[in-house]
Amino acid sequence: MCTNTSVVTEFILAGFSHLASLQGLLFSLFLTIYLLTVAGNLLIVVLVSADSALRSPMYFFLRILSALEIGYTSVTVPLLLHHLLTGQRHISRSGCALQMFFFLFFGATECCLLAAMAYDRYAAICKPLHYPLLLSHRMCLQLAGSAWACGAMVGLGHTSFIFSLPFCGPNAIPHFFCEIQPILQLVCGDTSLNELQIILAAALIILCPFGLILGSYGSILATIFRIPSAAGRCKAFSTCSSHLVVVSLFYSTAIFIYIRPKASYDPATDPLLSLFYAVVTPILNPIIYSLRNTDVKAALKRTIQKMKSAEI
Repeated sequence: MCTNTSVVTEFILAGFSHLASLQGLLFSLFLTIYLLTVAGNLLIVVLVSADSALRSPMYFFLRILSALEIGYTSVTVPLLLHHLLTGQRHISRSGCALQMFFFLFFGATECCLLAAMAYDRYAAICKPLHYPLLLSHRMCLQLAGSAWACGAMVGLGHTSFIFSLPFCGPNAIPHFFCEIQPILQLVCGDTSLNELQIILAAALIILCPFGLILGSYGSILATIFRIPSAAGRCKAFSTCSSHLVVVSLFYSTAIFIYIRPKASYDPATDPLLSLFYAVVTPILNPIIYSLRNTDVKAALKRTIQKMKSAEI
C-alpha cells in the first residue's frame, strides 16, 4: 500500500491517443455532434418554455431532460475537443474529481428523472381521472427536485469516496474522461472492498429507478391491452414510445458499464462504448422526441411562423 496519497497530482487522459493520424477527423466529428446536441436540446427547452400548448407535466420533465443532456455532454466533450486539438491530455486531480462529480450528477439525475417521466405516463394512461391531482405542478416540482437532490448525493458520494483512495502512479487513465472504472485501475493496493461498495451503490441508483419504470410500464401495458379499439391502443402506446426508446438506450449502457467488476474493464473497447452514452445518446434525445412527437413538431411550426410574421 502506498504511504503517500498525494503523489499523483494530475492524470493523463490517454483515450484515443493511439489514433494520432485521426485526431483532426475525430475533432471535426465530435465538434459537429456536440454542436448538434446542444442546439437540438436547447431548441426543446426553448419550445417548451415559450409555447403555451406544451404545458403538461410530460413536457415539464422533457424540458429538464433536455437541459440535463446539455450538461451531461458538456462535462466531457469540450475537454475531449481540447485534447484532440492541442494534444495536451493532462488534467489535474481536482479537475478530474470535478469532472467525475458532474458526470455522475447529471447521469444519476437523469436516472431518477426518467422514472418520474414513467410515473407521468402511468398516471396519464392508468389513472386519467386522477391525473391532474397525481401530477400537479407542486408534485412535478417535488419529483424534479428529488431527482436533482439524488443526483447531487450520488455525485458527491462516489467522487469523495474514490478520490479519498490512494493514487501512487501510474497516472495514465485509458479513457477520454474521468470515468469510475478506469480510475479504479490506478488505485494503490487491494480495492476489492471499495469496488464492491461502488457496484452496490451504482446498482441501487440505477436498478431502483429502472425497477419503478418496469413496474409503471407493466401497469401501462395491462391497461392498454384492455382498450377495446386498436386505434385507442395505438394512440395510448404512442404517448410512451419516445420515452421507452430513451430509457432503453440509457439504461442498457448504464447497467453494462457500472454494475460489473473493474477486472472486466477493457481499455480497448470500453471507451468506444462510453462514446455511445456520453456523446451519442444526448443527441438522440431531441431527434427521438421531435420526430415522434406531433405536439413538439406543431410547436416548432408555430414558432417558425411567428418568426416569419415578425420579420414581415
